[in-house]
Amino acid sequence: MGMFCAVGGVDVELGRGQLKELLAESLEKLGRRESVLAVPPDITRLHSQAGVLTCAARELLGDRLKAVLPAIGTHAAMTPAQLDHMYPGVPHELFRIHHWRTDVETLGEVPAEFIYQQSEGKLNVPWPAQTNRLISQGGFDLILSIGQVVPHEVIGMANYNKNILIGAGGRLSINLSHYMGAVYGMERIMGRAENPVRAVLNYASDRFLRTLPIVYVQTVVGRRADGGLAVRGLFIGDDVECFHRAAELSLKVNFELVAEPIKKAVVYLDPHEFHSTWLGNKAVYRTRMALADGAELIILAPAVRAFGEDKTIDGLIRKYGYRGTPATLAAVEANADLAAELSAAAHLIHGSSEGRFTITWCPGRMSREELEGVGFKYGNYAEMSEHYNPDKLSHGYNRLDGEELFFVSNPGLGLWAHQSRLSN
Repeated sequence: MGMFCAVGGVDVELGRGQLKELLAESLEKLGRRESVLAVPPDITRLHSQAGVLTCAARELLGDRLKAVLPAIGTHAAMTPAQLDHMYPGVPHELFRIHHWRTDVETLGEVPAEFIYQQSEGKLNVPWPAQTNRLISQGGFDLILSIGQVVPHEVIGMANYNKNILIGAGGRLSINLSHYMGAVYGMERIMGRAENPVRAVLNYASDRFLRTLPIVYVQTVVGRRADGGLAVRGLFIGDDVECFHRAAELSLKVNFELVAEPIKKAVVYLDPHEFHSTWLGNKAVYRTRMALADGAELIILAPAVRAFGEDKTIDGLIRKYGYRGTPATLAAVEANADLAAELSAAAHLIHGSSEGRFTITWCPGRMSREELEGVGFKYGNYAEMSEHYNPDKLSHGYNRLDGEELFFVSNPGLGLWAHQSRLSN
């Protein structure tokens, strides 16, 4: 059927009322549906405005919205307080938990030859297309896949079929996709709508998702001049054009080219969103292409209390640490536990500076021993946040005590780079 809504621009600002109106118009074009599943993100994507759109879907559909399945990927399940914060007014009994290790169906396989070709010979294994059984077997006549298109470390640009096949995917599909992106090269992927990992997902969705009534509801969210957030676009459709239109706008809105490589960067992690280094390492990989050799990256993380969102992965991070690509690949070859959880290995690569710059984590709820044990430098949060006060720093360049630093108030909203680190 194609596109139902394509509204957006670098200066557009869509309010809650407009988002609801545009969703209502799109649902009208689709015709009446009696049994609807919403698949939005979790609290780690709070700023996506997917919460607003999910609440709007509930208001518009009423009892025809039968279930909400947050696409948590490997993240921890949402708590009742988080549900109330992100989805106010949506009854808790509508929510289902995605058990990514157990509650999935394998719909088919992307052949090893295709993976080998796309990864330039770095991987030669088939990729299982997996999704939650509620999506594949739930009998819904409409599945609303809701989320934000924004630069992403694994898939180039987040969302579209990633929400169904990774966010609601299984252990094998998540592990292999993350690992493929890491070994291919994160910096060759970030900010690119078309790349090897996306090609694998597109192959799978073209063959295995075609019979499912999925409609993608994609936001593009940017930053206003005053530092607040603005929804710059809403794109709703049932094919890849919806994603491409959103990705095109996201590059204009979320991608920031810096004039000179940054020597010192300070990144703040919102306590509502970031509770682990698994999530908080966005501070590393969203800024790494802008950082100079020998730069210092300081991460202010008041609510970070763990490495992984999952006990198994947390243990693997503590065991192997953020030691860079060669050490991680060697650890995968030599250790069955890490080889069995390739998304953890990918994350260890993503979160490393590869020895190029220093990373100082200032977590509110972790010790020096824990941080130094995985290869990071440690900073005391109370002291560092007093000196680098996030309430007093403005986004971008600041001068503090005669020193220039670059401040990022939310790494989830963008991608920063210097021209010297972009191949095209």
